[in-house]
Amino acid sequence: MSEIKLAAQVRENFGKGSARQARRDALTPAVIYGHGTAPKHVNVDAHALQLALRTPNVLLSLDIAGGGTELVIPKAVQKHPLKRSISHVDFLIVKKGEKVTVDVAIVTEGELAAGGNMLETLQNTISVEAEATHIPTEVTVSIAGLEAGTTIHAKDLVLPAGTTLAVDGDIAVLQVIGAQAEEPAADAAGTEA
Repeated sequence: MSEIKLAAQVRENFGKGSARQARRDALTPAVIYGHGTAPKHVNVDAHALQLALRTPNVLLSLDIAGGGTELVIPKAVQKHPLKRSISHVDFLIVKKGEKVTVDVAIVTEGELAAGGNMLETLQNTISVEAEATHIPTEVTVSIAGLEAGTTIHAKDLVLPAGTTLAVDGDIAVLQVIGAQAEEPAADAAGTEA
């Protein structure tokens, strides 16, 4: 995973009023914390941040005006309930070589065995531990030819090199459900007495 570079400005004013003003100026308020450092309050260009956060668990290099550069990952993203625009972000400082725990999307590929079986998704994401600079974007699971009654557990997932599960391996992730037999249609003619 490559780093995305974003410019940030140190925030001097706090509170709802200054946050609203930042949003009117096309900036998103954010806080940077981690590794025992004091939290840094910054503003980031809203459009550039929106584009960067389209990639799950993106690794960002924030160039803070007058404050150096921080390597971060988004930890919490707050969105406006109606507009769906980003209203605030919490960034976690990471170091190269450091392991972090993140949720990664589970993606399926292939077709189930014939017979009208259905795939039930029990987990959309899975928590994994990976190096901060090598976070996988997704975990792919082949469902090709799986029969009814098959369950795929977290321990069955094939994870990228350097990535380990951060959850119990016995958690069910996907299962194949057999086609339900339809009830026979009621006899429309009826019986005569």
